[in-house]
This record gives sequence, structure tokens and C-alpha cells, in this order.
Amino acid sequence: MTDLSIKFCSVTFPNPLILPSGIAQEIPQDHLRAVEAGAGGITLKSLTPLPREGYPFPRTIKYEHGFLNAVGLRNPGIDRGLSLVKDFISKVKIPTIVSLWSDTIEGFAQMVQKIAPLNPPFIELNLSCPHVHTKTGAVMSMQSDKATDAVKAAKRYSKKIPLIAKLTPNVEDIAKVAKRCEEEGADAICVINTVGPGMVIDIKTKKPVLGNKRGGVSGPAIKPVAIRCVYDVYEAVKIPIIGMGGITTWQDAVEMMMAGATLVGVGSAVFFRGYKVYGEIKQGLSDYIEKEGIKNLKELVGMAH
Repeated sequence: MTDLSIKFCSVTFPNPLILPSGIAQEIPQDHLRAVEAGAGGITLKSLTPLPREGYPFPRTIKYEHGFLNAVGLRNPGIDRGLSLVKDFISKVKIPTIVSLWSDTIEGFAQMVQKIAPLNPPFIELNLSCPHVHTKTGAVMSMQSDKATDAVKAAKRYSKKIPLIAKLTPNVEDIAKVAKRCEEEGADAICVINTVGPGMVIDIKTKKPVLGNKRGGVSGPAIKPVAIRCVYDVYEAVKIPIIGMGGITTWQDAVEMMMAGATLVGVGSAVFFRGYKVYGEIKQGLSDYIEKEGIKNLKELVGMAH
């Protein structure tokens, strides 16, 4: 197979395919399955200031064009999570992204302060979970001032650890939000989180199917939105981008990289194709760049501009 390695924030990934946060629920066992399947990097399940049990079942459902999920950020909390993160990082040889979510700016800062001594390769600020709201009543990255304040506060403690801002597509101008995050110290941008929230109603029971009623929409249907968001952000910032949303095939991955993504998240595809999807996409990428005479995968990044 052709060399698929690529640098992101000066860190070399063996290939550009990463597991996004929230797909694997349990640290480390579920995440290690993606490692064994050949993912180039792993984003751990988002940790929160306090433990969260998550929403009622069902938390994930399939519909004709993809998935809806409302897990509710189920996790053991930052204090218990520290030992899990430390153990995971020590076990794997590929880059790990530690994801954090809070409903306050102070919460983000405090968690980064706790996680930074472990010196993880990356820290991601999940500013965009569509079905868990902040105390201000809206997703944080829908409020550009709140998003940039969170980045600024977190950067004081992350220091040299690359800080990734994960943004929602549910804004008028995602490129503007990304640019402001860059100005406040973000080292990279991750777009997009799930779209929505959305809802599916069972016409037999006459009730919403999800336990939380509303959930984030993912899968092939949102890919055009994700591609457009990555394209717009690429033209607005100088820092690298993780692109995700509906990536199922190697063709999708090529399209996402041409839009401007250096790394590509492959998430919901795992639910209906299994973890083998990483190997399948890698093989397709390898065959494509060899056929096209592309010597370095980095050449694909932003090629559509």
C-alpha cells in the first residue's frame, strides 16, 4: 500500500482517517477496536466536568439516510477520566485526541488544566454537541463570543499542546466562527459535528423514537453540508482542518481532503459497515493517489480551491 502518512500540527499520522468522538463509547476497549482496524488517529469520548449517565434508550437510531443519536455525553467525568486517558495514551502508538465538553467557559478551562499534565498529543474542545445545551441555552459554537472565549481560556492551560475547536454547522457563517477561534489561539478546526437536532416519529406509537426525542443527525445525508463547511473554513483560516460528516467511501475522503481537510473523520460508517471501513477506505485512497501520480497525500488538501 502507498504511504498515506500526513502531518497535522507537526504530528505525523500514519494515515488521515480518524475515529471521531462519540462513536466508541467505552474507554479503552471500544476505541482500541478502531486502532486494530487501522485508523490513523483516535478521538476519545468527550469528558465532562462531572460524570454523566446520558439520555434514556434508545440513544441511537437508523433512518433511511443515516443516523440520529442522543447519547447525552455519557462519560465518567474528568477526574475518573484522567486515569483512563493516561492508560489509553500509553497503550497506543497512533495520535490520540482528548475531547472535552462543558456548559461553561470556566469548565473548559478547568478540565484543560487537569488534562494538560498528561501531555496528550491533542486536546479537542467540543463546542458543538447539538442536543446538549449550555447554561446560556444554546450550543456554544452557535455563539461566536462564547466559543472564542472558551478557546482563549483553554489555551492558557493547553500551552504547547495543540488545541482543536470542534464547530457546529448550525450557524450563519461557520468560517467567521473558525477565524475567530484561530485568532484566540486554536491550533486546528474540526468541522462538522452532527446536524440538527432532528427527530423521527414512530407513526404506530405516535411518539418520537429517540429516548431524548431530539438527536444529532449524521450519515451520508449530511456530507454535502460537511464538504461546504470545510471548503468555507479552509478559505478563512491558516490552521489545519479535520473534516467529517457522512464519510463512507474512499471517494468521500478524497472529496473532503480536496475541500481542505488534512484529516478525515470516519464515524457513523462504522455503525453499518463495521471497523473494517478504515482498511477499505485506506486501500481506495492508496489506489487513487497511485493512479493519479500523487506523490504526497498533502497534495490533495485544498486541491478544489
